[in-house]
Amino acid sequence: MHQLWNKIFQPTSIAPLITFRVLFGAMMFFSTLRFWLNGWIEENYINPNFHFKFYGFSWVTVPSPTLLYAIFIVTAFAALAISLGFLYRWACVTFFLLFTYIELIDATFYLNHYYFVSLVSFLLIFLPANRNRSLDVYLGLTKRKTHVFNWHIWSIMLMLSIVYFYAGIAKLNYHWLIEAQPLKIWLAAHTHLPLIGSFMDDNWLAYAFSWGGAIFDLSIPFLLLIKKTRRIAYLLVIFFHGFTSWLFPIGIFPFVMILSTTIFFSIELHERIWKIARNKDEQQITIGKSVRVIVRSFLIVFFGFQLIFPFRHLLYPNNLFWTEQGYRFSWRVMLMEKAGYAQFKVYPKNDNQYIIINNADYLTPIQEKMMATQPDFILQYAHYLSSLYKSTKNPSPKVTAFSFVSLNGKGSQRYVKEDVNLTEIENSLKPIDWLEKY
Repeated sequence: MHQLWNKIFQPTSIAPLITFRVLFGAMMFFSTLRFWLNGWIEENYINPNFHFKFYGFSWVTVPSPTLLYAIFIVTAFAALAISLGFLYRWACVTFFLLFTYIELIDATFYLNHYYFVSLVSFLLIFLPANRNRSLDVYLGLTKRKTHVFNWHIWSIMLMLSIVYFYAGIAKLNYHWLIEAQPLKIWLAAHTHLPLIGSFMDDNWLAYAFSWGGAIFDLSIPFLLLIKKTRRIAYLLVIFFHGFTSWLFPIGIFPFVMILSTTIFFSIELHERIWKIARNKDEQQITIGKSVRVIVRSFLIVFFGFQLIFPFRHLLYPNNLFWTEQGYRFSWRVMLMEKAGYAQFKVYPKNDNQYIIINNADYLTPIQEKMMATQPDFILQYAHYLSSLYKSTKNPSPKVTAFSFVSLNGKGSQRYVKEDVNLTEIENSLKPIDWLEKY
């Protein structure tokens, strides 16, 4: 461990960090603009009357439409500033806070790569990626450097490796490997494709994709690290993410991974790209003992959390795909096909009279779809309905759900226990006991 920490604090070329800064900032700039151009700001955040929240973040509210648009504009320009290396630290802090805030407004739109972007933008705050080939250097706002410490590069590599490897671990389950689900369902919907369409509903292809995907995720970080296999590994990255992007609507995630993994390329290649000549004098950068302790503590805490947190589902006794307790923020990418139906009854006066709720009156189609299969969303929605019908005589009207869910093509079965009053249940980290067993 002593040798490892010494290696972590050894100097290396800044070139890979420049490449990552430029590409990451550019990707986030265009990704943020995409929300505006596609009308998603209004559709996803302004129009809905109700927003689902992550546990512990119910205090995050939606600002006025004018302020929300301003937030997206600032986020986009912060991303552009990161790419250009202009007022870099302030840009990183601004982008991290605003992007994460947008992500927390409505949990309906949670995606693994949004979480990844938040984590990486947080890391960039502490990485001197603007010390070369940046406007900060050109304008004299910071001194030019040709070298940084290994941990500045390795932290990004490790974050990417965790995403891949943990996605591979998540695929080591019965549904994915033995049943080839949900790929059997998803691939069968693509029989219309030219050339390969006739094979899409063949079982052997679903199994090949399932096992191949697991092997890819588990091995690709190591193949990218090894010089002899790096080129073929990157071609696999391009093929894998390009093919999945073609088949499935998964947004910018494939492009984020394709461009981010360029940080694994050799230092010499990055130096040629940016025409950075090594300066022997600058190889002697040092770090004080107190700063070294702070950095080491930060790395241990940050990456220790990243390594442990995805396994929190082991604390729960029920089926992970059924209850989804511990499912989010654990790099479980496209692991299940879950469809459901939920009808709610509100009892505004007593247990003998009820109102059947039309979900479309309160939720958007995507919100209703996501709510029907996620227990914490069902609970939040039930409490919201109760608040709408409360009165002085009945401050907490009873709400029940007639709910059925199908998991990975299996037959639909009751999800929420019959006649459970959801308003009496508080959202918590305790194991869920108000769902039927899977």
